[in-house]
Parts: sequence; structure tokens; C-alpha cells
Amino acid sequence: MIVSSVRLEGFRNYTDETVELSPGINVITGENAQGKTNFLEAIYLLSCGHGFRTRIDSELITFGSHHAKVTANVFSAEREQLIEIAMNRGTRKQIQVNGVRKNASDLSEILRVVLFCPDDLNMIKDGAKARRRFMDMAISQLRPSYAALISEYTRLYEHKKRILSDWREKPSLLDTLDEFSDSMCRCSAQIIRYRAAFAKKLKEAAVPIHSEFSGSGEELLLEYQTVSTVTDPFAPASEIYPELIEHQRTHREAEIASGNVLSGIHKDDLEICINGVNARLFASQGQTRTAALSLKMAERDISFQDTGDCPILLLDDVLSELDAKRQEFVLNRIGAGQTLITCCEDGRLKERTEGKIISVAGGRIVRL
Repeated sequence: MIVSSVRLEGFRNYTDETVELSPGINVITGENAQGKTNFLEAIYLLSCGHGFRTRIDSELITFGSHHAKVTANVFSAEREQLIEIAMNRGTRKQIQVNGVRKNASDLSEILRVVLFCPDDLNMIKDGAKARRRFMDMAISQLRPSYAALISEYTRLYEHKKRILSDWREKPSLLDTLDEFSDSMCRCSAQIIRYRAAFAKKLKEAAVPIHSEFSGSGEELLLEYQTVSTVTDPFAPASEIYPELIEHQRTHREAEIASGNVLSGIHKDDLEICINGVNARLFASQGQTRTAALSLKMAERDISFQDTGDCPILLLDDVLSELDAKRQEFVLNRIGAGQTLITCCEDGRLKERTEGKIISVAGGRIVRL
């Protein structure tokens, strides 16, 4: 899949710019705060319907403007296709593919991306929420039905949370508690199977990448962790469900007393270790960056293996903090498929990648 051209109208700091992209490597260069990351965010928007720095559409619209539009010609599913995303303040965004109205969840069937940005370092060092988000975003692009499950679980979770926080003022709310708990367990059983399968593929792909990337014999270990009563996360959902019910049963009174949802897959984690030591607690800055980038490269490989089509790789300020050896590894791993890289200098990178240079200044494309 390839984005051949994209037009940005009122998007972030772009007034109206059209850019032709190379099917290979594209280097987005310019000084800081000129619009390089904004450009990557527009490509990301085309794959999932929201930005990677915000989910609030109004924040993507140029300050002082009332609307924004991103239009792209893409080659996907062996044919040319047109994606149009229009955003207006105060109304829901409109998404069209080839002139047909679509939902945001439909976009991943047309265009998939793998993004690495500085915030992705949080995946290693932050709490479990950051790693769940990584898994959920990756799986949702490959399995649109998974995104629907996550949405449903979130809805059920919020309802149950309100019941637990408000039941003292309105005791009758407890009459519906078990119903929501049961629905959450049924939904969770399916989510666990998706997450376990992805974590297994991620481990198989990321471990050899990390070993070569680190170049120092370091071993990356990944382990999916879910509700403690689940004995086999790969088992059929019908077998996982009663195990979740048992965990819920033993935590019911504690949930009522604390007013918090204590049982469920919203506490899942992907434990990441380097040489047997928890990376979240002990990884150095270099180890953190290497591990995070290895996981992203593995995500790209999984997407290709699963679909036979290489997703677009978006690398936002990745190379600046890597030594020369690791920079070369990243550039050599890019291989087939379309890639967009942002950086502050273009000369050396152009020579090393033979990529197309797109210079940005103040939201304007100044040189192609």
C-alpha cells in the first residue's frame, strides 16, 4: 500500500498544500516546529481516523479556521483509491473512500501504518496502560472486529464504574452490577485470545530483531499477562469465560467496598524484559529506545506476514538519538514498502537512503 499524493487543507499549521510522495523512502526535513510531525499525523489520520497526538478533531484544525480536510490518492488492494476526511468544528468528521461514506474503523482495510515517535518510548518505561495501547492499536489495524470489542468493553467498564461509585446514593444500582460484570467477562474472553495471539507473534518477530539491533548479545523477553485465573489465554472463549467469572466472583465485595473496578482485562500487561530484568524498571535510555523500536519493526513484519501487504512506516525523529551503527540498522531494515522519516538535516540522510526530500517551513512545502 502506498500514498501517492496527499492534500492538506486547514490541517494543523498547513493552509493548503499538496505533496507527491515517493513509493519508497521520503525524508521530511526542516527546522523544529515547522510542521514535519504534523505531516506524519495527516498520514496516520488516513489509516484510523484520528491523530496520534490527539483524538479531538478540533485540535487538528488550523487555529482560526472552522474546517480541515485531508485528501489522499492511495494504491491499495491492487487499485487506486481516494480517501477524504473532512473535519468541521462542532460536527462529526466525514470520511469517504472512493466517494462512499465510511467509518473510521473501515480505514485500516484500505491503509495501514506503523508509527514510531518519541512518545513510544513510554511503552517501555510507563505503566501497563501504554503497552495495552500499543497492542490494541496494532491489533485493531489487522482485525477491525477487535476495535469493536475494545469499544464495547470500554462502554461496559464505564457503566460498571459509575454503578460502583454511585450505589451508596442509589442502592438499587447494585441490582445491575452482576449483569455488567457478566457482559464484561464475555467480552474479555474474546479480547484475551486476540492479545495472546498478537503477543506470541510479537515475541517471535521482535526477539531476533532486537538481538541484531542491540549488537551486544542482549536478549529481549516478552510475556503477556492477563487475569490470574485464566490458565490458557489461547483456549476457546467459552473456556476462558468461566475463569473470568470466578475471578470476578472473588473480587465482587472488594469492588463494592472500594468503588473501583478491580477485575478485568483493563489491567492486562505486556511484560518486557532485557536479559531477564524488567525493562520498565532498569533499562537504560539506549536499551529503552532499542527495545521500543524493535517492537515497532516487529509490528510491521507481523502486518506484512498477516496481509501480504507492507504497511506504511512513519518514523518521527527516530534517528537523532541513535548511534551510527543503530542508524544504519534501522535504514537497512526499512527495506520494501513506503517510509516517511522526519529529521532536521537532509544531506547525509539523502545520501544514505536515496530517498525523496520534502522540505517544510512554516507549514509550507518549500522544496521537493
